[in-house]
Amino acid sequence: MALRRLLWALPTLFGVLVVVFVLLRVAPGDPISMMVGPGATPADIQALRALYGFDRSLPAQFFIYLGQAASGHFGQSISLKRDVLELVAAHLPLTLELSLLALLMAALIGTAAALAAVTWRGSWVERGIDVATGFVTAIPDFLWGLAGILFLGVLLPVLPVFGLLDADLRFEPASGFMLTESLLRGQFEVFGSALYHLVWPALSLALPLAAMIARVLKASLLEVLAQDYILVARVKGFSPWQVLWREALRNALGPALTLTGVQFTFLIGGTVLIERLFGLPGLGNMAIDAVINRDLPLIQGIVLTFAVLFILVNLVVDLLNTWLNPKLRA
Repeated sequence: MALRRLLWALPTLFGVLVVVFVLLRVAPGDPISMMVGPGATPADIQALRALYGFDRSLPAQFFIYLGQAASGHFGQSISLKRDVLELVAAHLPLTLELSLLALLMAALIGTAAALAAVTWRGSWVERGIDVATGFVTAIPDFLWGLAGILFLGVLLPVLPVFGLLDADLRFEPASGFMLTESLLRGQFEVFGSALYHLVWPALSLALPLAAMIARVLKASLLEVLAQDYILVARVKGFSPWQVLWREALRNALGPALTLTGVQFTFLIGGTVLIERLFGLPGLGNMAIDAVINRDLPLIQGIVLTFAVLFILVNLVVDLLNTWLNPKLRA
């Protein structure tokens, strides 16, 4: 199944390459004109066009880019004058850590809210959770980020709202994974500072997803609790918590897991604005700079990286669903 899904991913990647390549070429603006100085001669401009391959036809440019992508070489950034793959590798780890931290928060908050709502059905607890999830879902992640900057960073300055580390700390992770590497190397002050800086950015991304997880998991749990085998478990003397945890939760996770996987791809996309708001040097922040500078090689490399991440996330979700539901293994 995994091999089949990977094979189906190839046409998806090709489609992404075609769409991005065409859209960037037909968009107004000339990246070469933006990078040359006011005193540049026509010969200088033509030399740069030849260097980046913009003097060739669109089909020729596309096939050159396909060959570069297939070999793992995405060209050189126009604005930063560095290899695109090197830039992506340097900025991707922070985006992954931020996304995974947000996913962990969303899963914990959403699951706890769903379990509480099911446990205290018909009470003010369930009604309060339903109102809260509806309210949180209606507010996008970047508005939660702005609210955090205003209230927790300005009015009540209890959380840092810019950067990744305190000004007096210096740490250069060899892998790029600040949280993971600082923890493994025993740099607990660095780990604490980085985690402290990422709390609200991650929570801003996590809250809308947590609300959706809570609503879907609650509905799924209520459906499972109405099944006959749950009645058998109760007759055997299982406590309500044993019924909920041992019998119902695993069988109810399927829809919530599928939703989480689908929404996780949107969560990764949401890092673009969140990283910009909080000044985090991740891939999303670099993507905005690349678009502003019309840096075509860098934009194409970033978009392809996001596409690969989305495909891998969907593959993992499919495998987890198959593991949780034996009926899908046939």
